[in-house]
Amino acid sequence: MMEETLKIENEPKRVLGIMQPYVFPYIGYFQLIKRVDKFVIYDDVAFINKGWINRNNILMNGKASMFTIPLIGASQNKLIREIEIDNLAAWSKKFFKTLEQSYKKAPFYKEAFGLIEQVFNSPAENISALAVNSLKETCKYLKIETEIIESSVIYQNQELKAQNRILDICKQENANHYINPIGGMAIYDKQLFADNKILLNFIKSNAIQYTQFKNEFVPWLSIIDLLMFCSVEEINEHLNKFELV
Repeated sequence: MMEETLKIENEPKRVLGIMQPYVFPYIGYFQLIKRVDKFVIYDDVAFINKGWINRNNILMNGKASMFTIPLIGASQNKLIREIEIDNLAAWSKKFFKTLEQSYKKAPFYKEAFGLIEQVFNSPAENISALAVNSLKETCKYLKIETEIIESSVIYQNQELKAQNRILDICKQENANHYINPIGGMAIYDKQLFADNKILLNFIKSNAIQYTQFKNEFVPWLSIIDLLMFCSVEEINEHLNKFELV
């Protein structure tokens, strides 16, 4: 197996990442997008109740405060792209006021608020569409040029499950290097991927810190927080603070 591993290492890299769609997720999500050649948004898998698809944390009064986008009929028996949003316009109006109260004195408030407002004011029939828009627009703002595609658009392999489906997507994309978030270490088998001539790594974010007014630093908030406090150049520096394991 050592020879196969070396062969994978020596081949030209075609690096793939796959994740469920989250609305304005934390920086680690964007570290993965930036690191890969192509990023697949896994929108045709089961919705996870109380997951991070429709919620995250922002800074309020020096502490992490969760926002949750209201959904209609959210169920783990439905696919993510089948879950509709409950009156996004009304919710967004309140959320914008919360952002103003929390961040109006942040150095990049105007730029960040404009981006967030654009995403939430754009038509989105379901939570997946909203999440995809938030990811693509944030990447555009940060000048991340990774190709992004939804899994429901192309692969047609829903009969496969778990690792087997991931492997099939890698093969369809001719990928020989797959990078997964660190949380997948317990469920993904490096040997199985190596047997299929695909190098498997997990991305682990290093400690990231920046100035949040004069407060004690609160880590791992939504990317919204970084957009408010950091320039595009600073955020891209933070995006490189990770290791592959």
